[in-house]
Amino acid sequence: MEARLFGLENPLFSSLQHLVDLPDELEKTFNAPTKTYVRDARAMAFTPADVKELPSAYEFVLDMPGVKSGEIKVQVEEDNLLVIIGERRRDDEKEKEGGKFSLPDNANLETISAVCRDGVLTVTVEKLPPPEPKKPKTIEVKVV
Repeated sequence: MEARLFGLENPLFSSLQHLVDLPDELEKTFNAPTKTYVRDARAMAFTPADVKELPSAYEFVLDMPGVKSGEIKVQVEEDNLLVIIGERRRDDEKEKEGGKFSLPDNANLETISAVCRDGVLTVTVEKLPPPEPKKPKTIEVKVV
């Protein structure tokens, strides 16, 4: 009965209720990933990559058919993140391929090499030599 007293079943009230619910819909719209993000994420997900740990290096092998070596960019970003991007052009349409790989702490960022042969990119990251074990420090005991 109280709902009728306040006129809550009124069409105006239901319209206002709909407007109150609108922010949830807007939030979904604003938090949705962009088309570029979705395209890049799909390209990374579908780019076959093999990661190998060799005794002295890490090796990343990516199939990048149709991508010219001049259109491949290999870089290391903050926090030892290896980023590989290749851009393929088909009939006025661009496609990006690549991947992001987190490098371990013992990766030597100064000695990264990349070779592209027959549509296969091989990126080699040498390992830093293991730290030498700390020698125990001997402390001389003085007689007083």
